[in-house]
Amino acid sequence: MDDVERVPQIMVIDYDPDTVKILAHYLRREGFNPIEAISGAEGLRLLAENRIDVVLLDLMMPDMDGFAVMRELKKDSVTAEIPVIMVTARDDLNARSEGMSLGVADFLAKPVFRKQLANRIRAQLEIVATGHATTAALSRLEASQAKRQ
Repeated sequence: MDDVERVPQIMVIDYDPDTVKILAHYLRREGFNPIEAISGAEGLRLLAENRIDVVLLDLMMPDMDGFAVMRELKKDSVTAEIPVIMVTARDDLNARSEGMSLGVADFLAKPVFRKQLANRIRAQLEIVATGHATTAALSRLEASQAKRQ
C-alpha cells in the first residue's frame, strides 16, 4: 500500500485499559488505525515493532510516566521525530513546560472529545507531511543547482 493510501497508525499509551479502549474507539471512528498499550514499556516495545505516525501518551502512569517515555523516544532516531500528544488529567503549567522541553507536540486535557482529538492528530500529520515535502523540495533544488555547476 502506498503512503497516500496508508491509514495513519496512532499509538495510544495509557495505564487505564478503559481509557485506551475509548480512545481506540474514537480513532477507529475517525478513520485511524489504533495501536494500544497499557504501559510505557509496552508502548516502547510496540513502537519498535510498528510504523507509528502519532503517539497519544498519558502522563501519569505507574511503571514509567509519560516524561520517562518521552526521554526514551527521543533517544532512538527511529522514534525521535514521531509527534507526541500528551493526553492527561494533569493539565498544569509545570507539566506542560516539562513536556514541551522534552518535545511533546501538543497537549489534550482529559476528558477528551473525539472531534478535538481527531483535529489535533490531523494537525500533527499535516505538520509532518509539510516537513517531508519541504525536505524533498530542498533536495530537488540542491540537485538542480549542483547540475548547473
